[in-house]
Amino acid sequence: MLWIKALHIVFIASWFAGLFYLPRIFVNLAMVAPGSVAERERLLLMSRKLYRFMTILAIPALLLGLWLWLYVGIGQGQGWMHAKLLIVLALLGYHHSCGVLLRKFEQGQMQRSHVWFRWFNEAPVLMMVAAVMLVVVKPF
Repeated sequence: MLWIKALHIVFIASWFAGLFYLPRIFVNLAMVAPGSVAERERLLLMSRKLYRFMTILAIPALLLGLWLWLYVGIGQGQGWMHAKLLIVLALLGYHHSCGVLLRKFEQGQMQRSHVWFRWFNEAPVLMMVAAVMLVVVKPF
């Protein structure tokens, strides 16, 4: 069980690295001057590769977490786990929204400012803090 838990933490940390960095690339994309085609294409390429990589990292993170919950029994029937699962669903939604935003950038349809993306970038930080507090403190 400790091996599974350790791998779960590694994949979660790796997935979060992508969730933290991709919106930072979006900040830069939102600031690209209209005539800077090479800069825009470079940032789009970075975004596509990172989104693909963080999606690959999310899959084992989720599968290992399900294994710990369903087969090992960690958190079964406990309120903190239900709250954590809601955060995981929110993170999956955030991940998906990053993909939607990336497609809008690729199609040249993005209307949001770099300031909006700076605020958007804070959401996974807050979700991570909440999830860690729930797992460590188990307040209910």
